[in-house]
Amino acid sequence: MEVPCVRVEREEGERTRATLAEADLIDDDYEISVADGWLYVPVTDPDAVPDEYETVERAVDERRTQTTPADLLSFEPSYERLGRAALLDEDDPDRARAIAEAILESDLPVETVLNKASKVKGETRVRDWELLAGEGTEVVHREYGCEFALDLAEVYFSPRLATERHRVAEQVGSEAQRASERASGQSPRASSERAFDMFAGVGPFVIPFAKRGADCVGVDVNETAIDYLRENAHRNGVEDRVTAICDDVREVAPDYENWADRIVMNLPHSADAFLESAVTAAGDDCTLHYYDIQHEDDPFGPGERAIREAAEPEYEVTVETRHTVRSYAPHELNVCLDVRLER
Repeated sequence: MEVPCVRVEREEGERTRATLAEADLIDDDYEISVADGWLYVPVTDPDAVPDEYETVERAVDERRTQTTPADLLSFEPSYERLGRAALLDEDDPDRARAIAEAILESDLPVETVLNKASKVKGETRVRDWELLAGEGTEVVHREYGCEFALDLAEVYFSPRLATERHRVAEQVGSEAQRASERASGQSPRASSERAFDMFAGVGPFVIPFAKRGADCVGVDVNETAIDYLRENAHRNGVEDRVTAICDDVREVAPDYENWADRIVMNLPHSADAFLESAVTAAGDDCTLHYYDIQHEDDPFGPGERAIREAAEPEYEVTVETRHTVRSYAPHELNVCLDVRLER
């Protein structure tokens, strides 16, 4: 079976393997192979591989020696991975403990197993967890070359949104985007952007934006999340480009009036209540990433109408992308509108 692999000379193999492992990009389902002086490292996401490496499609052997939790159970368990933690959502305590034991006995690089003990709740959107194995609820998660420390019991974080975060981050300082703007007669933006995340959490948008050269402001009402945002800025070497503020963004936005080239509004159940503040912070030419949860019959209409009501006629409003992030519930979709605001 052909899979995406990074191809490097054998002499560079260990350094490359370590770099890809640090970014959590190595596909553990396949063997690393050597042929004709080249080392082939299977990767999970070729688009996230640093540009310095060559990516090719190659037939490699499946890794047959790895024991999975399913090998130790009579069924295929459902879980999410976050760093070295496995996250379960099991109502049956006996089944949850059986899965936890199988995960620990398997070859997965997991030290902690947590089971969801409540729904997301409160203003800070945290949930309760049952610790089935390990020392606690703090984890270190790697995503597209960024590293995030966080405590799942104290902050909101969804590993399922990694691909969506990467989609947005790739737009920051994008030469392709500026070329498209020039081709359409629009004035291209400068490569150094100013980004404002209104509900920043531990920084899953802010940190990759800053690594791409943007000056970032991240706001959140959760003091613990802001502490982790500052720590994560330091971990990723971008603390000089990140300002972290613990406050209600409606109080902060006037201090950044007409400042932002890019704004993230990832509070999908109630982002519309903060659009006035987004318009306050928006610069003369600003991209707004607006997240919403709506019925599948009209997933984008309510958000677009709310944005136009808040921004027009001060801004010309152009919806550049209508993107479905994922299915949220029966007949409900989590969507994103990428909207350009131009004075």
